[in-house]
Amino acid sequence: MQRQKKNKKWLWTVVNHFKPGIITWVLGDRSAETFKPMWDIRKCWQCFLYVTDGWPVYPMFIEYIDHIVSKTYMTRVECENCRLRHYLARLKRKTLCYSKSEEMLRLSIKLLLHYRRYNSVPVPI
Repeated sequence: MQRQKKNKKWLWTVVNHFKPGIITWVLGDRSAETFKPMWDIRKCWQCFLYVTDGWPVYPMFIEYIDHIVSKTYMTRVECENCRLRHYLARLKRKTLCYSKSEEMLRLSIKLLLHYRRYNSVPVPI
C-alpha cells in the first residue's frame, strides 16, 4: 500500500554553473508564487542566460531568448541536490527520518548551506 504525501514541498535552488554551492533557494510548491521571490532576488546578479529543466513556470518569467531547457547543463544543480540528500536524511526519497515541520526543514537546509559555505556552525552567544 502506497501512502501519498498530501503537502509536498519542493526545494528550488539557484546555482552558478562555474562555482560549487547553492546561491539561493526557496521552499514551497511548484507554482509561480513560490518561484517569484527567487526570480526577484536574481536581479542583483548579472545573469544573461538561464538553464532549467523545462518546468512550465519558467517561461512566465524568463524570456525565450535567454532560456535553455536542457538536462545536459543541469549537472551542477543535480550535484548540489545529491549533496543535500547526502547530508540531510529528511531530503532523501522515501524516508521516515525527519520531522514533518516545515520550519525544521527550512532551518536544517539553512544550517547545512551555512556550514558548507563557511565551514562553521553558527552558535548563538
